[in-house]
Amino acid sequence: MGQTIAEKIISLHAGHSVKAGELCIAKVDVAAVQDGTGPLMVQEFKKLGKAKPANPKRCILFIDHASPSPRKELSNTHTVLREFAKETGAILSETGCGVCHQRLVESFVNPGEILVGADSHTCTSGALGAFATGMGSTDVAVAMAMGKTWLKVPQTFKIVVNGDFPRGVYAKDLILYLIGLIGADGATYKALEFHGTTIKNMTMADRFTLANMAVEAGAKAGLFVTDEKTKEYLKQHGREEKFTEIKPDADAVYERVIEIDASKLVPTVSCPHTVDNTKPAKDLKDVKINQVFIGTCTNGRIEDLRIAAEILNGKKVNPEVRLLVVPASKEVYKQAIEEGLITKLIDAGAQILGPGCGPCVGVHAGVLGDGEVCLATQNRNFQGRMGNTKGYIYLCSPSVAAYSAIAGHITPDGEA
Repeated sequence: MGQTIAEKIISLHAGHSVKAGELCIAKVDVAAVQDGTGPLMVQEFKKLGKAKPANPKRCILFIDHASPSPRKELSNTHTVLREFAKETGAILSETGCGVCHQRLVESFVNPGEILVGADSHTCTSGALGAFATGMGSTDVAVAMAMGKTWLKVPQTFKIVVNGDFPRGVYAKDLILYLIGLIGADGATYKALEFHGTTIKNMTMADRFTLANMAVEAGAKAGLFVTDEKTKEYLKQHGREEKFTEIKPDADAVYERVIEIDASKLVPTVSCPHTVDNTKPAKDLKDVKINQVFIGTCTNGRIEDLRIAAEILNGKKVNPEVRLLVVPASKEVYKQAIEEGLITKLIDAGAQILGPGCGPCVGVHAGVLGDGEVCLATQNRNFQGRMGNTKGYIYLCSPSVAAYSAIAGHITPDGEA
């Protein structure tokens, strides 16, 4: 019986063939935490009595959720991570370097590896053909200390997407449609394995968007076959030699197969307060917005900023709307400056914030007022997500975000 991508990668790390449903102990290649989850990891790591992680150079501590810190209490947690890195030789990604998930794919994770991170959107790296999954801080502490973890091998849903996207439709619309289709808990502890001509033709940026939001359907991982685009991405980031072919067996067994016709999709929006509460953007034109946020580990890449800048070029943000733009990493920020995108966005009325999570987690930078509505390219719209339980968050693609920032209400194309 053939194996899925998840079964193959975990088998290699467990040292024996595994199948869905099995409990196993597997070697961990990369372990990561961020400033919200990292201090607890440090606390638990010290309880284990280990002086250093099993592989310090592949243990990464990211300061990105409160970057820079808005309060002394958070500054003190940052100090904990900085001191741990100095003491153990673990890698520190400092404030301003970018969101952990973007930094991981840029610099740290390779095809065929296992990444565990104390953050639910760790699954982003699955687009590189890695088994990447979120775990609790204690589990990640053990993974850092021992270089291995225990897990249950997930069943896999095969997501087959064929056809071309209509104009104005992007990967974000596809993943929102899929989550709306199966529900926010429709793939709990499953792996989503993406296939089809649409996926094959996608940029790596689009694949990262899909993998990033797999967890919003409850999935343990979002996985992709590696190909020439994967290899080129690795080459651009100085590790072409890390490329390896990752694909399922032809006779792999899937719990469920879901087929989607990309040509039938429309610009889609997730409405408050759950990600699976999806509607076509064209049906929400009566929703006025106070704030638009373009960025995050979902849609803060250079490709996303290009889309927004092209739409906003020569236009002005509606005077009743605040537009915040946050590049996902320092690398993205620099490239956006070099391409002139930042100037176009600023001239349109956007405020550019330094690389990091920014408003997404509601710690600082863009916290909503009572009753305010934010249209965001982030991945999550739970009540209180942006720092105020009395705020309302709608999720969309960078295209819908940019058009709506101009119009002052949700719109897929700028038309009233």
